[in-house]
Amino acid sequence: MDYILHGYWRSSATYRVRIALNLKQIPYRYVPVHLVKEGGEQYSADYTALNPAQLVPTLINEAEDVMLNQSLSIIEYLDETVPDICPLIPSHRVERARVRALAQDIACDMQPIVNLRVLNALRDGFQANDDDVKRWAQKWVVKGFDSIEKRLQTQAGKFCFDFNVSLADVCLVPQVYNAKRFGVDMTMYPLISKIYDNCQALDAFQKAAPEAQSDAI
Repeated sequence: MDYILHGYWRSSATYRVRIALNLKQIPYRYVPVHLVKEGGEQYSADYTALNPAQLVPTLINEAEDVMLNQSLSIIEYLDETVPDICPLIPSHRVERARVRALAQDIACDMQPIVNLRVLNALRDGFQANDDDVKRWAQKWVVKGFDSIEKRLQTQAGKFCFDFNVSLADVCLVPQVYNAKRFGVDMTMYPLISKIYDNCQALDAFQKAAPEAQSDAI
C-alpha cells in the first residue's frame, strides 16, 4: 500500500481525510497516533520527525515520496491525484470557491477552537472544569452552525451543494459528530442534519466513522 495515514480515531481532521480516501477508493494503511495516552504520542520524537507541528493527520504517499499535513491540503492533493472518482472540488471557479469557503468555515473557524489541545489548555491554564469546557465547545459550534444552516438554505440539495458530495460535506460530517459529542441540540439545524444523514448512508462515510477505527476506545 502506497498511502499511509497517521491519525487519531476521534480527530476531526483525520476523520475528513479518511472520508476522502474512501470516497476516492484509495487503499491506505492507518497508523494510530494516540493524542491522550502517555501524554500524547504526537509529541514523540518519531512522530515529531514526521510532523513538527505535532498534530494529526499526516499522510504519506511512498510511491511519490510525498508527506503532507493539514487535512484540506491533503484532500485537495487526493482530489487532484484521483480526479475521475468522486471529484470533491467543482470545476467551475465560482462553485469551487463556494465549496472551499464552507469547508474553511468549518476547518479554519469552527474546529480549531474546540480541538483537543485548546480544550486541554482551558483545563490546564485557565482552571476550566468539564462543564466550562462543554459550554465553550457548544458556544462555538452553535455560532458556526447558525451561519452554515442559513447558507445551506440557498444552495443545499441532497448534500451541501446540490446532489454531489463535495469537500464541504467531507468537513461537515466530522463537525456534526463533534456537535453531538458536546451535546449540541441538532434539531436547531434541520438542513445540516439532513445532509449529515444522507452522507452517513454512504459506505465511504460509514467506514471512516471514528468508532470503526482500529484505535477506537
